[in-house]
Amino acid sequence: MRVAVDGRGGAGKTVFADELAAVLTAAGRTVVRGSVDGFHRPRADRYRRGRTSALGYWLDAFDYDRLASGLLDPFGRGEPVRTAAHDVRTDAAVDIPPVPVGADDVLIVDGVFVHRDELARYWDFSLYLHVDLAVSLGRMSVRDGVPIETTPRYTGAHRLYVEACDPMRRASVAVDNTDLAGPVMINIAR
Repeated sequence: MRVAVDGRGGAGKTVFADELAAVLTAAGRTVVRGSVDGFHRPRADRYRRGRTSALGYWLDAFDYDRLASGLLDPFGRGEPVRTAAHDVRTDAAVDIPPVPVGADDVLIVDGVFVHRDELARYWDFSLYLHVDLAVSLGRMSVRDGVPIETTPRYTGAHRLYVEACDPMRRASVAVDNTDLAGPVMINIAR
């Protein structure tokens, strides 16, 4: 089973995915964790449209072909997977050992844009974590140590994503994650 945890920056995707993995592990399931963040493109590719370009973040930030070929496709075949290919902080490729997978394992992948057309077909189950823009900006500012006004690249890219993919409707479940200690399911009219 392949599970995706989606949402705008600062929605709590990684924390939610880690907590879900812990619950499943405690219930006896083997979980493989991955993140879209492990599949960034090199800096030169990510910023070819400019460091503040929302379109650049939406189109150029991640290597979806490597995500599919290294993680999503082999997991579906029960073959060993690579949970990352690029370290965004060092801007270097990583060569981590393949992780073996079993037939009953669960793959949980967190990240922005996981309901894009090229990825949506992979998920057996997916969540979209909703938070208002103000909550997102506040969390990103604290997490990343940057002033809120430096984030239009990410907020603009999220707007492009919502317009192109309507991720809240594509998700199996939408969750209001404003209160990290008390997420609440959102009823989406389909």
